[in-house]
Amino acid sequence: MTRMTPTIWLWPGQAAYLGPSFHLDAHTTAVDCFAIGVDAPFTLHASECGERHVCSALIPARTRHQIVSGDGRMLFLYLDPGAARGRNLRAAMLDQSPSICFHHRAESAIRGYLRDSQAPDSGPLLERVLGAPEPPVIDGRIRAAMLTIRDQPARNPTAGELAAAAGLSTSRFLHLFSVHAGTSFRRYRVWARMLYVATAVGKGMDLTRAATEAGFASPSHFSDTFHAIFGLTATAVIASGVHIVAADS
Repeated sequence: MTRMTPTIWLWPGQAAYLGPSFHLDAHTTAVDCFAIGVDAPFTLHASECGERHVCSALIPARTRHQIVSGDGRMLFLYLDPGAARGRNLRAAMLDQSPSICFHHRAESAIRGYLRDSQAPDSGPLLERVLGAPEPPVIDGRIRAAMLTIRDQPARNPTAGELAAAAGLSTSRFLHLFSVHAGTSFRRYRVWARMLYVATAVGKGMDLTRAATEAGFASPSHFSDTFHAIFGLTATAVIASGVHIVAADS
């Protein structure tokens, strides 16, 4: 088994973790999560599918699940459901369902690339998982709102404020946001804050300050939210010696 430093990559709207599997509790992600067992299959538990022993799965946002794996490494890719490449990812899953999908068509190639590489490059990795980029098709008003939330997470803009800026009623805005972002307005705001914290910590900021600057009410609020989304504590991730790589664009 290839040994490597656990790594988190961060891009606008998406993040990935590659490294030893943690013992995850059941949780519900704010965005879509693609999971692949690099060195061995894993077991996924969810009410939508029962118990499945697989090598790869795509779990939609707002789907409560638990992943159980052994000592091998896992790749977790977190992706805005509204992102254009998210459609590529869903289409690449061979075992389709309205909710959780299984078996990426390039599963063997992705696992082989990760096993053989001492330091996987995020570009080729994303290309294998997500395919070539596609032109965005998200409603421009919703995309602008998503960028505002992501770039200014601590500002905490309300749905009413963003709806007014988009020239929409609040109810219409929330409907369109859910359709185009693939997750709720509230969950997307939480995801934006989490991305801010991870990026800031990767640049050397301490966790407490990063959480405060991201708009979390207190360290315990951040800790509880992190556990609810990822199924483990932020301190456990940091204690693993993870290397965080934040992209600027």
